[in-house]
Amino acid sequence: MPAVTVENPLTLPRVAAPKDADARPVLAVSTAPTGFEGEGFPVRRAFAGINYKYLDPFIMMDQMGEVDYAPGEPKGTPWHPHRGFETVTYIIDGTFIHQDSNGGGGTITNGDTQWMTAGSGLLHIEAPPEQLVMSGGLFHGLQLWVNLPAADKMKDPRYQDIRGGEIQLLTTPDGGALLRVIAGELDGHEGPGITHTPITMVHATVRPGAEVTLPWRQDFNALAYVLAGRGTVGTDRRPIHLGQTAVFGNGSSITVRADESQDAHTPDLEVVLLGGRPLREPMAHYGPFVMNTREELQQAFEDFQKGRLGTIPAVHGM
Repeated sequence: MPAVTVENPLTLPRVAAPKDADARPVLAVSTAPTGFEGEGFPVRRAFAGINYKYLDPFIMMDQMGEVDYAPGEPKGTPWHPHRGFETVTYIIDGTFIHQDSNGGGGTITNGDTQWMTAGSGLLHIEAPPEQLVMSGGLFHGLQLWVNLPAADKMKDPRYQDIRGGEIQLLTTPDGGALLRVIAGELDGHEGPGITHTPITMVHATVRPGAEVTLPWRQDFNALAYVLAGRGTVGTDRRPIHLGQTAVFGNGSSITVRADESQDAHTPDLEVVLLGGRPLREPMAHYGPFVMNTREELQQAFEDFQKGRLGTIPAVHGM
């Protein structure tokens, strides 16, 4: 799991919650069901079964892979529409090529993030490059959907290409964790992702036996999803492992700890920490459209059917 790393985390800025921080309790730990997306790549549905009031402003998150493809097996998605939210695609291993009908696109690979604000609507496609299809290889990533406030749902689409080298790298006082701030801020350190909805997204690698207690905005919710490995969450050390999501309650700090022993192929605990300010707005969600009312959903489908969300380029370079 290369993503972005450093040889000596102790050279990085260090963050820790103050001693008088109010520890957030763990309300629940859920296990993601597995399924298939797009043309057939395996996913874990990280937020399935979690009450939306604990997710808001996040809508869904899929862990794509980890899968080691044989030659000819790598798959992507066909052209499809979006309106009313943002898609965040974070590639840990492997390569995806993205293109949308608004002229955005590019190649994202180890540690890169594609941040697409669908806004008023567009069509897009994500696919492995031809070379990867021919050779096969490791593929692993995340796709997160972030809701847009009602006032921003019909804004012009926007695309951000965030390279792995641009993210903010931090560590804990003892150097036991590498913290990659992709978006938002952590203890005053800001990531490069520009968001309409205030959120924080951090990929943390926690060494065996190490514990991380981070300050967390009290007006944000808090979620932790395990990409690999096993450990505990909360000050009461509730067990958590690959494919599970922890939902935290109110407070000003969150705690994650890696077990002393990890699997041979997973040397560390890999966890994504998410928080956002809840929108507390009505949500009407169906397929690739996330709006506020059923009427707006119906309009989105009509606009898509009439070609108002864009057209597939004649040559899309896939």
